[in-house]
Amino acid sequence: MTDFEHLKLSLESDGRTALLELDHGKANEMGTPQLEDFERLTSALHGARAPTALITFSRRVSRRGTPIFIAGANVTERAGWSDDQVKAHVRWQRKTLADFRRAPVFHIAVVSGVALGWGTEYLLTADYRIAVPGAVFALPETGLGILPGAGGTSELHSQIGIAHALRLGMTGERIGPAEAQRIGLVQELAESLDAGLQRARELAAMAASRSPTAIAAFKGSVLDSSGRMAEQRAEIEARAYERCVDTGEAAIGRANFAAIREGKTPPWGNRSL
Repeated sequence: MTDFEHLKLSLESDGRTALLELDHGKANEMGTPQLEDFERLTSALHGARAPTALITFSRRVSRRGTPIFIAGANVTERAGWSDDQVKAHVRWQRKTLADFRRAPVFHIAVVSGVALGWGTEYLLTADYRIAVPGAVFALPETGLGILPGAGGTSELHSQIGIAHALRLGMTGERIGPAEAQRIGLVQELAESLDAGLQRARELAAMAASRSPTAIAAFKGSVLDSSGRMAEQRAEIEARAYERCVDTGEAAIGRANFAAIREGKTPPWGNRSL
């Protein structure tokens, strides 16, 4: 994997799961340097030998002892920017997160601490989300004369419904783990960060035992099918399935069927997109 200046990325011993620990700036805020790293990370995750699973988490704690996931965007870097520069930057943020969302890996986010604004929007890049006690979610942007511009307005409603998206975006209300799970912003609760990471590792290990080509094809097909007509969805699924056949992964699965039933991992090929 590529070295990053502002993101801490490491690989588990199996080489199939990557850990992304957020630990930068004063409060894991997201600005230009981090966006550049996320562009590089997205590109790296498309590689043939890239990991099959990715876990995002943070152990960051403020001086007051408050756990932090992502406290928001780095607004201070915009001092002196023109309106056009601000608008271009936010368009870049939106595209960067949208591209990262489609990385062909099983992405799990374990949220400990505050996930405000950009922090809540970042969760939209994850395929599965786990929250621990003390996690806080909110969209405060409308109180600053702007709106959530990195997916919070355009994509969040598809995850939690229009009513809850409007509630969070129009009131800035902060919610905790239980409410986040109730509305579908997170899928599981864990009793601690370490317990959440353990659960994430279990899920990642399951994904890592499967064909990386099939994992990528399945995720791409699910995302591409969203909002499409039934015939279009069926065709997208057919093409994804046929990619698994054409790359030889289906043949590997058939040849190793008995071993797979015993819980063994066959010699899958490298990811093919």
